[in-house]
Amino acid sequence: MITPNFKNFKIEAYKPGKSKVNKLKNVIKLSANESALGMSPKAKKIISNKNLNLDKYPDGKSQNLRKAISKAYRCNSEKIICGAGSDEVIQMLCQLFLNPKDEVVVPEYSFLMYRIYSKIVGAKVVFAKEINFKVSVNEILKKITKKTKIVFIANPNNPTGTYLTKKEVLELRKRLNQKILLVIDDAYAEYMKNKDYSSGLDLFKNKDNVFILRTFSKMFGLASLRVGWGYGSKKIVDALNVIKPPFNVNGIAQLAATESLKDKAFINKSIRHNLLYSEKIKKFLEAYNIFSNSVSANFLLLNFEKCRYSAKFLYEKLKNKGIILRSTEDGYHIKNKLRLTIGSKKENIKFMSVIKQVLKK
Repeated sequence: MITPNFKNFKIEAYKPGKSKVNKLKNVIKLSANESALGMSPKAKKIISNKNLNLDKYPDGKSQNLRKAISKAYRCNSEKIICGAGSDEVIQMLCQLFLNPKDEVVVPEYSFLMYRIYSKIVGAKVVFAKEINFKVSVNEILKKITKKTKIVFIANPNNPTGTYLTKKEVLELRKRLNQKILLVIDDAYAEYMKNKDYSSGLDLFKNKDNVFILRTFSKMFGLASLRVGWGYGSKKIVDALNVIKPPFNVNGIAQLAATESLKDKAFINKSIRHNLLYSEKIKKFLEAYNIFSNSVSANFLLLNFEKCRYSAKFLYEKLKNKGIILRSTEDGYHIKNKLRLTIGSKKENIKFMSVIKQVLKK
């Protein structure tokens, strides 16, 4: 038998955070930046409804969800597009804007799907250096050429946990060529309470050359349902709707996301929990000379340069105890670092307890 020829992509496939350890049960997964508190009780209630009508296609335009997003974030529902996770919106943007040999600029340590989807459509990915694991406006600008079509940034950035201030983001957009689309990924914006920070959505609601990405996978705990959204120029959104798969966001995801937005008490509880345990764990690890970024999103990038143990050593020790962190060598090629997701109270206490056992002073 002959296998028909297909494209050969020279791309390093995305490797998600590990979720299993051989022969171990009740594994604590702190590798994927998922919600520490799970999903909203309101979302759980609607998902458990036995009368859900699942034999019909969902609303292909996600109209009720877009209205709920519009109300929650005070933005125009006509400028919103929903996707099966924000990564599908990234994929559609690349399909819409990029031709072979066009260039895309991304920070050297940024969400891997920007480079993967760009390469799939044949664009050249250009990496801008980061300064101390922080995105640099000047380094991005150095990489801009006549071929640059898109600049992708996540703010705060994954996996580094650092962020650009409001002033820096405004400076980037001001100094970029106006014809270049700036895509700002606000995946962790709900967690951000830093005074010098503003989300891309708050800064650029009325800017036609900025496109904003948001997700329900982090704060709202709907990672498994795959639902995200994008916000930008109506012209861009209309064009994306032409190439969008017809029923890309499933009906349960639309209902759960809509209910999640209504649960202000759960949202506030999640924010308080994240701030409390981020600070607590950061301070706890410093006693072992493991340092990290300032608290921002729902994860910390752990630096082992001053620790007498290596990141690899601790990763394996924790894994053997049933606690999984994210190795930053996979995909990101960052050595001697680990990314730690802030977990539930029980998970965080267990993590700190195991650290005490493993790294005895």
